[in-house]
Amino acid sequence: MLLPLLLALQAQAASPIAGAERLLVVTTAGWDSAPGTLRRFERGADGSWAPVGDSIRVVVGEHGLGWGVGLHPSDAGAGPVKHEGDGRAPAGVFRLSTAFGYAPEDSAAWVPLEYHRATPTYECVDDAGSRYYNQTLERATVFPDWSSSEVMRRRDVLYRWGVIVAHNMPATPGRGSCIFLHIWSGPDDSGTAGCTAMAEPALLDVMRWLDPRKHPLLVQLTRAEYARLRDRWQLP
Repeated sequence: MLLPLLLALQAQAASPIAGAERLLVVTTAGWDSAPGTLRRFERGADGSWAPVGDSIRVVVGEHGLGWGVGLHPSDAGAGPVKHEGDGRAPAGVFRLSTAFGYAPEDSAAWVPLEYHRATPTYECVDDAGSRYYNQTLERATVFPDWSSSEVMRRRDVLYRWGVIVAHNMPATPGRGSCIFLHIWSGPDDSGTAGCTAMAEPALLDVMRWLDPRKHPLLVQLTRAEYARLRDRWQLP
């Protein structure tokens, strides 16, 4: 009896979602598919996963998914690999580090994650040659050495609310940068530059649910990869 228990505990400890109590699970039809489905799960006291709420329509990168750099093993499986500018969202398992938005801090007190207001000088550096590659920062706090970045206070509403996905952190140059959960452009959105986007009401509901005390993670896979890795990674 002891050996099976030890093996089960070892398998759980080896899982990239070990320690997480809340999961966002995004699945797509295939590596090159932009439309996807997001489901939420919460781990019970007995270790089992229970679904939370309804499934949510999302879009990922306009060219689909590619293996990113996260909590999962680097040899997780065959498939495209995420690179800077490839139009793919990262596949794998990732921490959800901080939230951001256009609202001042006192208007975002409902957000459980650490929150940063996106000002006109709040940028995410996507220049792989910069020492600040894949960092989100206030331009005035550093000496800018980049030629390319995303201004987080956009002229549209897509970043009015969002969450930073801890992909490629610390950064390997060229493996992809500035990955977020954010608002989509509408139900006919054909995909993002590499983020995962959804309707604003759905995103707000997700953000309220991302309690850092529950160690929330994002799991993002094709349906076939999810089925293949479900038992190995102890997925819901």
